[in-house]
Amino acid sequence: MIGAPTGVVFPMAMTNQATMQVKLIDYARAPLEKLYAAFRTCYSADTPIEIWEKIEAEKIGRDKIREFIGERLKTGHASPLEQVVFWFAISGVSRSLSHQFVRHRIGISFEQQSQRYVRFKHDRLAYVMPESWERAKLEDEFAELLARTSDLYTRALAAGIPAEDARFILPNAAPTNFHVMVNFAEMLHICDLRLCVRAQWEIRRMVALMRAEIKRALPEIAVFLQPKCGENRMGYCDESLQDWQKCPLGRVRPHKSVLFELYERYGSRKAQALGEEDFRAVEEKEGL
Repeated sequence: MIGAPTGVVFPMAMTNQATMQVKLIDYARAPLEKLYAAFRTCYSADTPIEIWEKIEAEKIGRDKIREFIGERLKTGHASPLEQVVFWFAISGVSRSLSHQFVRHRIGISFEQQSQRYVRFKHDRLAYVMPESWERAKLEDEFAELLARTSDLYTRALAAGIPAEDARFILPNAAPTNFHVMVNFAEMLHICDLRLCVRAQWEIRRMVALMRAEIKRALPEIAVFLQPKCGENRMGYCDESLQDWQKCPLGRVRPHKSVLFELYERYGSRKAQALGEEDFRAVEEKEGL
């Protein structure tokens, strides 16, 4: 296994707030070579063993490997990407974030800090506060509520209430930690959704730090980790026109409505909704 670079820390302003940390712990050995061999197996008469013998004998240069992978990634051929795997250590994120993060289920594995078995100490019961509370000048009330919650949680444990029951009063602001294994295909999907400016700020920040970690280790493939409107992904925004108009990337990425308008103006026919007769035509073509 190959060692990973030093993790990224995003400092928070208040001392009792959790500090988000993201570190790439490790990644599969020789990831570019694995991607090349996986892609090449699909498009070569050589056996996988023969392909690896050429790689190991350095008959295939690293520049050729990078170029070949780049061309394949542009085609949308995604299954080989599942064979490149990353391991991340993530801490100091909120339970609000974790409820979103664990919705990613394919190509990813989570181990999360338990509120059932971990008895949080009073002086360690930190929290994550959105900056919007500070902008609204309600941060003192937020901190006061969390302090009362922390005190009641501590008294509940002292009274013999099990940690699995005392946790019922812990808020979404409570911090949690993850150990994550994710393959490259799913990492692309996560970036598609969570780097979009419509994503909630905290998970967007975490995924941006995950991308930064991969970029330091493997810049050749990190260029494909973009929001879904990126030139290496869909290339356009498929959110509502109102959201696109508010997006800072709207000035450099087209909206789907613009593409439809161009098709209507210069295409050979007008775009229409698909009807059952269209599906029958497809079925007939396939002999169904």
